[in-house]
Amino acid sequence: MRNVVWVALAVLLAGCGGDAPEPGTGADPEAPVSLGASDQGVTAEEIVLGAHTDLSGPIAIWGVGSMNGARMRFDAANEAGGIHGRKIRFVVEDTQYQVPRAIQSANKLINRDKIFAMVLGLGTPTNNAVLVQQLKAGVPNVFPLTGARSMVEPYHKLKFAQRGIYYDEMRAAVKYFLEKEGKTRPCVIYQDTDYGQEILEGVEDQLKVMGQSVIETSAHKPTESEFTAAILRLRNARCDLVLMGSVHRDTILILETVRKMGWEGVAWVGNNAAYGQVIAEQESGAGEGYYAFVHIAKMYKDDNLAPAVRDWWDAYVERFGDDPGIPAMEGFRAADLVVLALEKAGPELTRESFVAALEGIAEYNDIFGYKLGFGPNDHSGVAESTLSQVQNGRWVTLAESITY
Repeated sequence: MRNVVWVALAVLLAGCGGDAPEPGTGADPEAPVSLGASDQGVTAEEIVLGAHTDLSGPIAIWGVGSMNGARMRFDAANEAGGIHGRKIRFVVEDTQYQVPRAIQSANKLINRDKIFAMVLGLGTPTNNAVLVQQLKAGVPNVFPLTGARSMVEPYHKLKFAQRGIYYDEMRAAVKYFLEKEGKTRPCVIYQDTDYGQEILEGVEDQLKVMGQSVIETSAHKPTESEFTAAILRLRNARCDLVLMGSVHRDTILILETVRKMGWEGVAWVGNNAAYGQVIAEQESGAGEGYYAFVHIAKMYKDDNLAPAVRDWWDAYVERFGDDPGIPAMEGFRAADLVVLALEKAGPELTRESFVAALEGIAEYNDIFGYKLGFGPNDHSGVAESTLSQVQNGRWVTLAESITY
């Protein structure tokens, strides 16, 4: 059955040219770096950018928020006259977090819309499925909404990230909870996807360094809704630390199952992919005590926000009718970095000048108080994690600058 699926993906990829990628790979490390038609997506009047994301599927909370944040910044740039006289046209395709739809969306964006760059592509399996063909077409993959290692490894001239890598976050989590919190029986519950596998590998690799191993694991499909058997499996193994390769929906279901079973004394630890107010504000209180290692911490309107952040917050609420969360912050920051690079690239815009401009952003400070930077051989943006926990329905930062 697995082979049938990949044959189907190969047929869908035919429109992009080349062969289907191997499962779980992000790019061919032996493929030559090509910038394709450097002027594709650039005219005298506009710059065409694209995104494949989830607007109506299981992780739409990330897709909708990030696109809202990005559009705010791109629209502001357009209203100010554009970039060297060019307006940004942002073409967004809804994949519903499905690999075949992601491939179709990327095919359309690259070959029909002729995008200059892909910005904020959402999801690990979806990015991995399209990345090989995208890079062969010379289309930069800029600030994808996934912490997969394949977004920055192996190094590729056209790959840039602005968020924490899940693998690194899990290694930091293992080290922190074993050394600082005295946990001794680490376990893993994870989605049976590329994303979930990276979580498992991060935990296993860090434990190996520390002379230990995973006590028990449980894998599930992204669409799974019943976790009683999985939690019983972990409880019977007497886990006192559970590292989670889940996203918002399954994280909530898992924690709700734990609450109903009355299982206490366990540290449940996730990452960027499962960090949102929707988890913290569960009426049942299932999210209380849940931890997450992230690169941007949740903000609240009653926090002591900087004037620029408060203005941004109010503008977001006025436009979209909801408070902005981490996805909106990431989307806005990604778009701001893109605008900055396009400005630095100058009026004779090419992909070569755009990539060089991104690499030239060595010290960048966003409006939220975070720093990142890039270089000719460093496209990862960030390298440290922040530990956050749900307390009384709110995310509270416990520690910063954590690494392994």
